[in-house]
Amino acid sequence: MPVRISTTLVLLAITTIFAAAVWGQAAPAQKWKDRAEYDLYAGAADPKTDNAKKLELLNTWKEKYPTTEFKTERLALFLNTYSALNQPDKVLETGNEILAADPKNIQAIYLMTASGPRLAKPTPEQLAMVDKAARTLTANIDSLKPAGVADAAWNAGKTDLLTVGYTTLGTLAMNRKDYEAAEKEFTACLKVNPNNGPMSYTLGTAMLAEKNADKYSAALYHIARAASYAGAGASPEAARKVAGDYLTKTYTSYHGSADGLDEIRKTASEQVFPPEGFTIESKQALDIKKEEEFKKSNPMMALWQTVKTELSGANGQTYFDSSMKGAMLPGGAGGVSKFKGTLVALKPVKLPKQLVLAISDATTPEVTLNLEEALPGTAPVGTVLEFEGVASAFTGSPFSVTFDIEAANLSGWPVAMPPAAKKAAGGAAPKAPAKK
Repeated sequence: MPVRISTTLVLLAITTIFAAAVWGQAAPAQKWKDRAEYDLYAGAADPKTDNAKKLELLNTWKEKYPTTEFKTERLALFLNTYSALNQPDKVLETGNEILAADPKNIQAIYLMTASGPRLAKPTPEQLAMVDKAARTLTANIDSLKPAGVADAAWNAGKTDLLTVGYTTLGTLAMNRKDYEAAEKEFTACLKVNPNNGPMSYTLGTAMLAEKNADKYSAALYHIARAASYAGAGASPEAARKVAGDYLTKTYTSYHGSADGLDEIRKTASEQVFPPEGFTIESKQALDIKKEEEFKKSNPMMALWQTVKTELSGANGQTYFDSSMKGAMLPGGAGGVSKFKGTLVALKPVKLPKQLVLAISDATTPEVTLNLEEALPGTAPVGTVLEFEGVASAFTGSPFSVTFDIEAANLSGWPVAMPPAAKKAAGGAAPKAPAKK
């Protein structure tokens, strides 16, 4: 992840150092060993000189004049030239040499910090130097203010300095897969520079990498901020589109749909950090919530779906044999006293002793009810019936559960049931009168 380096503070640091340098004024001639040394300096210090030529002049100066009264100034020129030529290894080497003599040199601290993420294959020693420089930069930045720099100029540039400091520390943490530490540094960066659109995206991806479900909502919010904020400091339009596409894909996968995303993007475009209590419900949480609501609104169907799911699994027969066979169901489970289904077939059509019902929908046969005695009359297909019975058999394909029931445990039959016959004294039931 690249660090956005502002040249404002680099120039400020260079100007501050060079303002105190002897050549910035009418330097006494005796401080230069000779005119040739001064000419080497002048060419290297000239902003118009090509950076590659500057480095050549500086190397010649160092070779011909290994000792000089301007060693500090020469190191500063080397430092800035290496940085301009994108040679981070040399920046660290030179910056470390400067800090050995001047531990609070803001120019060296800043450029060493900014060079860290540009190292191709950093050594442990180089990473330690970058980490130390970045922590020095962010720990107490005002203690690094160069003498002679106006407060207004310093305060205007501190944001850029701190942004690079925290970004580098976060990047180092990401590289060693310490995502919580990265989150901490990137959050601090966003607090000092709230309108840093790219940093919102970086923070969001670091939080996602933690794989902490409690942080997923905030992570998506920060990505939404990067995708939606278009003011000063925002990501370029192309980058916002990439962030937006990634957001839509990730949000939809997590939430189960894009519902609510537009509202989140609107809020994120106006507010850097998520509001208090902000949360995005996961698809899993929503499914559980819907299931709980379904159980409350239709406990019978919820119970039947649970039973059917178990029976439809790989161990369906085992579940039936161990948990259902021979049991009176539903038996009050989940507060359900009777199953409800729609009649799809009856055998025989008149005075039936077997009913086939659909429960999950109105047409798919799922349950067969066997009655010991025939029911009176008949009933049309589509009649809604309720029942309680003893589970006696199960087949997985086609799916079917058989219950043995008594007529008294069946509700909704359109023909009135005959009253139970009373037994006469001595135990014999009275006979019906003979037809005339």
